[in-house]
This record gives sequence, C-alpha cells and structure tokens, in this order.
Amino acid sequence: MYYTLAAIVIALFFAMNIGASGAAAAMGVAYGSGAVKRKFVALLLVAVGVFLGAYLGGGEVVKTLGSGIIPSELLTVQLVIVILLSATLTLFGANLMGIPLSTSEVTVGAVVGVGVAYQSLYVNNILVIVSFWLIVPLIAFALAWGAGYLIRYLERRDERWKGVGAGRWRTVLTLLVVLAGFTEAFSAGMNNVANAVGPLVGAGLMSTKSGVLWGGLFVALGAILLGGKVLETNGKKITNMSLLQGIFISGTGGLLVIIASLFGIPVPLTQITTTAIVGMGTAEHGFRLWQKGIISKIAKVWIVSPVLSLVVSFTLVHLAIIPSPYTLVALVSLLVAAVGVKSLYDTIQKEKREINENGGGI
Repeated sequence: MYYTLAAIVIALFFAMNIGASGAAAAMGVAYGSGAVKRKFVALLLVAVGVFLGAYLGGGEVVKTLGSGIIPSELLTVQLVIVILLSATLTLFGANLMGIPLSTSEVTVGAVVGVGVAYQSLYVNNILVIVSFWLIVPLIAFALAWGAGYLIRYLERRDERWKGVGAGRWRTVLTLLVVLAGFTEAFSAGMNNVANAVGPLVGAGLMSTKSGVLWGGLFVALGAILLGGKVLETNGKKITNMSLLQGIFISGTGGLLVIIASLFGIPVPLTQITTTAIVGMGTAEHGFRLWQKGIISKIAKVWIVSPVLSLVVSFTLVHLAIIPSPYTLVALVSLLVAAVGVKSLYDTIQKEKREINENGGGI
C-alpha cells in the first residue's frame, strides 16, 4: 500500500517536471517572437494544450513505455519507484539549471537501466526509439534551415511577413504562431505524459485512462508553476524569432511529434523544438550562432541525461532490490576513475597554460 502510494506521488511529481521542461518549451517560440507577451499567458496556453493532448491521444506511448522496452511482468511496485525516482532526479536537476531536458530520454534511460540490471530488454524496440531520437531532430533542423532561407527572402521582399507594425496581417500571423505553439503543446501531451504514467500502467497500478487523466493534469500544473526558466531559455536565449519563423518552427515540431505519438514512439520534443530553432537561426545568422554557450550546454545535457538516468536506476536496483556488492564496487571504482581522469586532465591543461603564459612552449 505504502509503496503504491509512493510510486503514484513520485509519478505525479515527475509529471510536474515534465510540464516545466518539455511542455513549457512548446510555447517558447510564440513567447520569444512576441506573439504572447506575458509569460503566464504562454504557460497557461501550454497547460490547456498539454492536458488535451494527454487525455485525447496519450495512450499509445503509454503502452510503449509500460511494456515495449522491458517485459511488463518484470515491473513491480518497487521497480516502478526506481524508474520514476531515477528519471525525476535527473529531470529535476536539469530544471533547476533552466535546461530544456528531454523527458523521453531520461525515462527510457531509467527503464533500460532496470532492464540491464535484470538482463531483460527488448533491444530491437530500443534501437528503433534511439534512431528516432537522432533522425527526427535532424529532420526538424533540416526543414527549418531550408525554410529559413525562404522566409528570409519573403521578409526582405515585404516587411509585412515579419508582422511589423499594426493591422490585419500582423494579427493573422500572431494568431497563427499561437495556434502553432498550442499544437506543439498538444503534441507534448500526447507524447510526454506517458513518461510519468507509463511505468504505473505497465505495473497495473493505474489504467491507461486514469493515467493519462491524472498525468495530464499534473503536467499542466507543472507547466504553470515550474516552466518559467525553460520558457526563457527556448524563447529568448537562443535566437530572436519573427512571427513567420515561429509559425514554421512550432508547426513542424508539433506535427513531427504527433506523427511519432500515433505510432507509440516516445520522442524528444524539446530536442525537436530546439534544433528547429537552431536551424532557423543558422539560416538567418550563419553558423556563428553555434558559438553561443547555451547551445553547447543543452547539447551536453542531451547526451549525458539518458546515460545518467540509466546509471542511477541500475545503481538503485542493486542497492535496494537485488543488492550486489560486486556491482557496487565496480560502480564506485568507475566513478573514482572518471573523477580522477577529469582532475588529471584539468591539471595538465593548467600546466600547459602556465607554460605558455610564462613564455615557454611554442
């Protein structure tokens, strides 16, 4: 009874962090372009969109995360807690830094960590999911990069395409970019809510209908209460967007995620949105945009997050479920070695800098 309650509480807290990280980023373009000027209004629109997406179309991805990566009969209440706790800790840390982290990556990483611990994985399904993590953001980048040149041509030919000034044309563009952002939030509900409730459904602790209902409600709540930092990151710190650029970015991201959701594939919405923003910005400003520290920081977290979540869940299994001193010794040794190599590398780099500053070397 207590384990079940703990699993549900962790899942709903995780759902709130999903709202802060992935779903709030869906309205980042509309907010950054000035179509929605007030942050609270943008977050409220996200909340409504993500709830509707979860309730109306979130079931297929729930099935994948509940039984498509590891056998559902393997999922006990204790393992559900391990999966959710691992993913939640990883995502919560990223939210504190204001980084738009992929909830799909941390959740799948946590489930895979449990599967590795029990040596029971549907490897082919995992390979399909990971391939979509790579392919779909690249498609979003390529489409946005190509469209960026066309949009730049249109905006230089006639400034009305930028939505400058007042009048009916600007009103139309503003409505379209808000609608595109709402569509992306809807797609976030379809895809990302499953990350919180999928393990619960797989273990039989909730029905699919109840899972998407409560998961959708708490994702919406998290977007309103915790989504401000991520909204600023995606909307303001990467590049400034015109209304036409914002319409294309949000519309493309939402469409790609909705298609993936219909096939039950958990995909990184935040990666898709951010790579589309970077693609559009590259067409506008060239590759010097890539020199911005925020892009490098996001890319590093994307790479580390699924591996970190996997390691956390694997470690928790061997700490709490099937204690194995040999495995723990190996993990501690690996951690010590990693810290030692990093410290040694920093020391060598420091010595090189000192030599160059003192006139040594080339």
